[in-house]
Amino acid sequence: MTNASFRRHRRLRRTAGIRSSVRETHLHTSDFIYPVFVKEGENIKTEVPSMPGVYQWSLDRLDEEVDEVAELGIETMILFGVPADKDEVGSSAYDPNGIVQQGIRRIKERYPDMTVIADTCLCQFTDHGHCGVVENGEIVNDDSLTLLARTAVSQAEAGADIIAPSNMMDGFVAAIREGLDEAGFTNIPIMSYAVKYASAFYGPFRDAAHSSPKSGDRKTYQMDPANRLEALREADSDVEEGADFLIVKPALSYLDVIREVRDRHPYPVVAYNVSGEYSMVKAAAQNGWVDEKAVVLEKLTSMKRAGADMILTYHAKDAVRWLNG
Repeated sequence: MTNASFRRHRRLRRTAGIRSSVRETHLHTSDFIYPVFVKEGENIKTEVPSMPGVYQWSLDRLDEEVDEVAELGIETMILFGVPADKDEVGSSAYDPNGIVQQGIRRIKERYPDMTVIADTCLCQFTDHGHCGVVENGEIVNDDSLTLLARTAVSQAEAGADIIAPSNMMDGFVAAIREGLDEAGFTNIPIMSYAVKYASAFYGPFRDAAHSSPKSGDRKTYQMDPANRLEALREADSDVEEGADFLIVKPALSYLDVIREVRDRHPYPVVAYNVSGEYSMVKAAAQNGWVDEKAVVLEKLTSMKRAGADMILTYHAKDAVRWLNG
């Protein structure tokens, strides 16, 4: 067999230096969005049982988490709130002194250049745990939009740099864009949860945010995991309504959807590496079944390779430490 009989692809894998020089996909600290849970109360640093290394923080201890994030060079955070009181319309979500609004102000006062994203939903704040208004057992779409727009405006008033609505109501981007513009926040971008599946991977997050539905499920507003074309229709709608970023959630089981959204729209695409994806790796690593560093960096690279511009991940702090040696 002569050299001309086949191609020698292994030449470009021969040494670590060569492999590094031809590597196509790279992870950077600036790729990551780090999620933070802020909880009403005092002196709280409570580890989420199903998410090792992830904590709920009270306002008086929030600086500990934010300082560490800033020192690592992570430039973007997303804030989730855990309120003390809930009601049927999630009124603490749009309270100017709600837990998320207070958290935003505290972070921006300490780190004005930190990009703070506000998750805009009602599920953490409603006593029924759904992402909208419930009437006679039905999640009512249009009445929910009014409250979501109010929530977005209150978060922008508190200093949020980006609004990230995660509710999956029809028309939510249009309603929030209109609300922000009317309130004078025309320059605040919307990072839409454009493609959000009714996934089994969300369980640990619901422990962290105390957001499980008290009855029923979210399958009438979150997407069927079997559907691909529907995801493209959802992303199309959000672009038409004024979205500035497009989130695909979850990420790992939907890399094909990330790629299709990336190819279809010239907007920044965000992969949400969700709680279940995080916890599976943590559990396997704690049992010695996988190399945590290698598995995490491989899966984050797969999201970037699929087309994500940014990755929202609970692994962000560890990933940055590993990337920086």
